[in-house]
Amino acid sequence: MGLRRRTGHRARQARGRVAGRPPRLTAPVARVGVLAGLLVALLATLAFAVDVSADGLRDEVDRAGAAAPVAFVLAGALLTVCLFPGPLTAGASGLLFGTALGTPITIVTFVLGGVLAFSLGRWWAHDAVAELVARNARATRVREWIGARGFLSVLYARIAPGVPYNLVNYAAGLAPVTLRAFVAATALGCAPRAFAYTALGGSLDDLTSPEAIVAVSVLALMAVGGLLLARREARLAARRDRLAADKSGPGDRSTV
Repeated sequence: MGLRRRTGHRARQARGRVAGRPPRLTAPVARVGVLAGLLVALLATLAFAVDVSADGLRDEVDRAGAAAPVAFVLAGALLTVCLFPGPLTAGASGLLFGTALGTPITIVTFVLGGVLAFSLGRWWAHDAVAELVARNARATRVREWIGARGFLSVLYARIAPGVPYNLVNYAAGLAPVTLRAFVAATALGCAPRAFAYTALGGSLDDLTSPEAIVAVSVLALMAVGGLLLARREARLAARRDRLAADKSGPGDRSTV
């Protein structure tokens, strides 16, 4: 209830702004844009400074030692905030660190990036993120869906195919779901795909290897399981709507 009151207060503040003036992006969101530009510039510089072949990148990781996973997690989390495709991040993790080490690195990267985006939506830039989400009908539907079920909705969103992974981070920050539930659902829901994409990245030299076949099988199972969960959720929603209509029906008729 406290969270709903806070979000309602912020919404009233946003409506109280000067009429006719388009809403501005707040400073935190502007900083994210600047950070994204700097990160792209850094990656472009590194592409010219180091050997970007698979073997060359692995050599750089070996030379960096224990700092390499930490640097990857931080860079990957920032890329997640900037809506960079997660499968590419996971594939790079597998390419650089292998499946065994790359999978936990990918999961930590996704969770940290999700927490940063969630925090932008919840605390650091609520009004600006709310405005951006409001302009996207799909993101708005995701926010409403997450707000209805909390932990389970975030978990379903991580499993179901076709749900924009990075947008869920921002939408969850605007919905009445706790950070603890968001982190738990994200870690649990992203683990299978994190393994699969990381394994594919680690198997680029031989996509017919058993590891690659297992990864593709996991993605297929996730797709089927996600569709079944989405279908079940749709049936439950339809049943709730029917029950609500049945309960309101007699009352409506008695007032006639």
